[in-house]
Amino acid sequence: MRKSWMTLATALLLCFCLHSPATFAQGPKRAGPPTRSFDAPGAPAFIRLDGKPGMNPAPDADGNFLIGPEYLAAPEQQVVAGIPQGKVQQFTIDSRETKLFNPGIARKVFGVVDPQNPKTLIVETHEIDYSRQITVYIPAQYKPGSEAPFMVVHDGPKGKPDLTLPRILDNLIAQKRVPAMIVIMIANGGGDAQGHERGKEYDTMSGLFAEYIETEVLPRVEKECNVKLTKDPDGRAAMGSSSGGSAALIMAWYRPDLYHRVLTTSGTFVNQQWPFDSQTPDGAWGFHDKIIPESPTKPLRIFLAVGDRDNFNPNVMRDGMHNWVEANHRMAKVLKAKGYHYQYLFCQNSGHGVRNAKAQFLPHALEWVWHGYGDQKNE
Repeated sequence: MRKSWMTLATALLLCFCLHSPATFAQGPKRAGPPTRSFDAPGAPAFIRLDGKPGMNPAPDADGNFLIGPEYLAAPEQQVVAGIPQGKVQQFTIDSRETKLFNPGIARKVFGVVDPQNPKTLIVETHEIDYSRQITVYIPAQYKPGSEAPFMVVHDGPKGKPDLTLPRILDNLIAQKRVPAMIVIMIANGGGDAQGHERGKEYDTMSGLFAEYIETEVLPRVEKECNVKLTKDPDGRAAMGSSSGGSAALIMAWYRPDLYHRVLTTSGTFVNQQWPFDSQTPDGAWGFHDKIIPESPTKPLRIFLAVGDRDNFNPNVMRDGMHNWVEANHRMAKVLKAKGYHYQYLFCQNSGHGVRNAKAQFLPHALEWVWHGYGDQKNE
């Protein structure tokens, strides 16, 4: 009897697992992005640093570099005794108190490809109010009343601050490898991609988000944190990952009077702009396709990094403009052709966001982006 009961219980449990909503919700396991080889057709020529864990290019070198597949976390992430430590402050901005990006937008479902235009989606959105957290790092070396260089970081924390970047900067500033800069980490407005506030802010090909930061965020930072921020575009940088990376370049490209330095990881230089704009029909894919090649060279310094397993067609669009690796390869080639100061890292054994590689190269990337900033650095 005991054996029969156990057999029945096992069968009932198996039946429940097979028919439970959670099981149905999982569906078939989605295949991950393919690995793209560094020497595949269409890839730029790389200077090989692979097989040397912990090794990054020179901090003043331009060009294309291959790193990985193993990485060593940078020692600059650690708190070092005797190194002055900056402070971190936070405050929030209510969208209802701003002129731009008020109200925000959100969607309930992803959307479908527009049958009249395969380059865009039909998405139903609704208006939202939202709160945006601002996290500000102020170095110990900041002199009250002075105008400081600064860096805007997209996708800032929405809760407790991650102190990794502040700790790295404590060390880099003390070693005089970067200027004593203020860092402004700005949370996005919510959601992701087409039809959400984050997508509207980050993927729109215009200077509107740079204008929002200039008029709505920076004055509040100066007031809330009792600091002054430089107006010199050479003393301003923008940094971001994924769509935050495309946002960093978009800000500097459309407003070079405001920003000259750009740091991107897994930059979304693909066709993700929404709503559709006939002036930039390919979204950020247009940067490497026509915009940069056909425009005068701008005074920008641009860092790029992407993983060999980075995104490839992650949604319903199959327009030939949703391969993150190809997009970043193309960016490197057009930047070189136009004579830009750029450094491009192709990270083996790394996916979207290149987290394992970024743990190694972020201090280096910050130093490279700020290379050449004035003779007065850290004086």
